[in-house]
Amino acid sequence: MTSVKEPESADNLQNGSQGKNGTNGTNGANASSFAETAMQLAGKSEEEAKRTGAVDRADDQVEALFAEQYKTSNSPVHKAVWDAKVPLELFCPPKMPEGSLSLPSMQKSLELLRKHKKAGTMLDEKGKISKQVFNELAQAGYWGMLIEDKYGGQGATVRQFMTFLSQVASIEPTAAGLASVHGCIGAVDPVRTFGTDEQRKRILPKLASGEALSGFALTEPGAGSDLTALKTKAELSGDHYVVNGEKLFITNAVPGRTVGLVCLIDGKPSALIAELPEKEDEHFQVVPYSLHALKHAFNNGLKFKDFKVPKENLLVPTAGDGLTVAYHGLNMGRLALCATAAGVMRIMLANMLPWAKFRQTYGQAIETRELVKRRIARAAALIVGADALVAWGSWLLDQGYRGELECIIAKIFGSEAEKECAIELFMKTHGGRSFLSGHLLGDNIHDFLAPCIYEGEGEMLGMAFFKSLAKQHGVSYFEPIGKKVAASGIKIFNPFNPGHAFALRNELIPYSMWWVGKQLEGVDQHEVPGMDEGLKSHVDYALEFLSESPLELSQNMVKHQLKLADRQCRIAEMSARIQDAVIILVTSLYAHSEGNQTLIAAADILCQDLRRKLTGERPSDSYFKAVSKLADQVIEGKFPGLSDVEASEILFKY
Repeated sequence: MTSVKEPESADNLQNGSQGKNGTNGTNGANASSFAETAMQLAGKSEEEAKRTGAVDRADDQVEALFAEQYKTSNSPVHKAVWDAKVPLELFCPPKMPEGSLSLPSMQKSLELLRKHKKAGTMLDEKGKISKQVFNELAQAGYWGMLIEDKYGGQGATVRQFMTFLSQVASIEPTAAGLASVHGCIGAVDPVRTFGTDEQRKRILPKLASGEALSGFALTEPGAGSDLTALKTKAELSGDHYVVNGEKLFITNAVPGRTVGLVCLIDGKPSALIAELPEKEDEHFQVVPYSLHALKHAFNNGLKFKDFKVPKENLLVPTAGDGLTVAYHGLNMGRLALCATAAGVMRIMLANMLPWAKFRQTYGQAIETRELVKRRIARAAALIVGADALVAWGSWLLDQGYRGELECIIAKIFGSEAEKECAIELFMKTHGGRSFLSGHLLGDNIHDFLAPCIYEGEGEMLGMAFFKSLAKQHGVSYFEPIGKKVAASGIKIFNPFNPGHAFALRNELIPYSMWWVGKQLEGVDQHEVPGMDEGLKSHVDYALEFLSESPLELSQNMVKHQLKLADRQCRIAEMSARIQDAVIILVTSLYAHSEGNQTLIAAADILCQDLRRKLTGERPSDSYFKAVSKLADQVIEGKFPGLSDVEASEILFKY
């Protein structure tokens, strides 16, 4: 099996060399970012502009780690929106040969998870994943999936890992979540990506073996979406950094674990790898609190008072700082969230079917009722969409792409799909039994809703999607205009004002040429041999929608100008529409590649739903007929991967 591409070592970056996965170029440390410049020109306070700029620079510095062809401006989504030709081949990951998506360690891990689930020994007396399960998973190689074999790991590709994570989630979602925390946003990714050779050799084997399970200590009581509000500090004293401060909402944070710790060193965000003591003392304390979500895992606050971390545990990225370290692993975490959601929705669907067969109204099982069939079909459609986005995003990350836009789409879709499946489909089908103690929904409702917040709340993340998507266009055409407007003393620029147009003629010419060129472009035509006609119509629709989107985006940038950042609702709405079009494209191509007729039918339903969302049309009778037909296929056991999911016992049988 091929392993994950090894990131550049920090040693190479510090020497100024260009590694195989990226470049070391970045904005200067004091250079104003696009966001900071826009904020300044819009008249925002110096503090808001500076803080926004710090986050934007961290994003730029992560971007600088990737080779030019893999940066956001060359990503599939960016090209599909802004370029004349859509790179369709980048939206269709190849179908993997049978068995190639699994490693022996993965099969062993799945077997022991099924064993403990069946035996009722998954959780301890406190309702947490038991130490026995943790230890057996460690022996199976579970915690080292994303770590290279030379450090004792399994060397899985991202696609292998994400596919595996969906399977784990269909057995025990918390176990999947902990694997994601440890491997994607915990200490594994920071050390692999930004550690020196010495740090990797010293730290990664412990992380791979499970001796050092990890989390990432970033969030603070006053620092969540605004990471510039960090207050935890560390000062160098001899051979150690002395840490003082508090962290909050840290998953997998208990004594004896390892955390990536972001704190301020000399006023600059920095990242340390901190090994938490086995017992609390005057320097380190766990802050417990009651949390409805993640009840089977530990989620705590951490307090540090003169807590010492060896100075050799400081991660020093050549480009950027501690925020760069934090931002780098987010895309993997977002994709893992979607992969987990796909597994969780399979659990829900697997538990809808026996209940729909058992429950009768007026002498007939409710699986024969059209409304229930619609719910079954919709659940299947959401699962296929999540599977498609996970396969696509993980394949892109394996190729070396940053995947910023693509992983945001996966995260938002996966979290919203899981919420819909839980509330609109699963709960309403099970009715009042949903709220019984011991019922899957009643016992886990907060865990089903939490993904909408974790790894970035959906609408806020949608705004970040828009910023990344529009950034290059803004820098190329609107930043020069904004600077000239500010220098000219024009309060509100009106392109139809002859005086304004003349004053900015040099800045307007490039934009005018772009605008005219876009008006003359036609829709990029593609032929996918052997594609189902329904799926083909969805591909054609998505391509046409994406080809028209640059003009709408640019029109809003012209209309709102420097006030666009304050038009959060408009930004979120435009972002969501483009995301939906991309999901239509990816899901159609994925279902075609898989070739399974039930998957094709489910993809068709999802794409029809998304198209109606974009057009405002009502569902047709033929749509309802297709929904019922798909539900029958699912009920007959034709939906892939569902037979492996064990359904819970029906409560209060009659």
